Amino acid sequence: MTDKYTTTTTAGTGDFRDRGSKFLAYSYPVTSTTDIKEKLQALKKEHPKAVHHCYAWRLGTDGTQFRAVDDGEPSGSAGRPILGQIDSNGLTNVLVIVVRYFGGTLLGVPGLINAYKTAAAQALDASGKEEKWIESLYEISFDYPTMGEVLYLLKQAEATIYKQDLQLFCRVEAGIPLGQVQTCTTAISELRGVTIKNIQQQR
Repeated sequence: MTDKYTTTTTAGTGDFRDRGSKFLAYSYPVTSTTDIKEKLQALKKEHPKAVHHCYAWRLGTDGTQFRAVDDGEPSGSAGRPILGQIDSNGLTNVLVIVVRYFGGTLLGVPGLINAYKTAAAQALDASGKEEKWIESLYEISFDYPTMGEVLYLLKQAEATIYKQDLQLFCRVEAGIPLGQVQTCTTAISELRGVTIKNIQQQR
């Protein structure tokens, strides 16, 4: 099992046209189904006259959560080709929506597959991509004088700090790369007055 995954870091867009139909593609980095619903609702408001809002997404560092939606297009002609582009790029934590404006000419299933695939590919090509460490999320609590040592150990482990409250009594939420978890958590837990607990296995 790899300790890394690849995701998009920025949104991207694509624009494919065939026989009058417009296929406008949008890719987004996402981390939850709530993110996905919000992006979809916002795009439906932005394009209320579009006939279809087809989309696909994949979530999780292991990529096991996914969905492909044809939104009224013939089965397998829209959502699957979009998901295929996400997978051929080896991406997760990503959503691609393709908005279609009908141009009056039926494209047939092969034409639709090509259109949705091409538009999705354009949007993903325009997105920034990054390889990230798979992390375990930890909550660390400590007194202010210990802050320097805790932050130093987290930096050494290439941990990502997601939340920090550095008052007289401090609390930090940090994602520690899986390969560094044992060394880092052992070192932190040996510091005086520090408590560390795992709050999420993978991020």
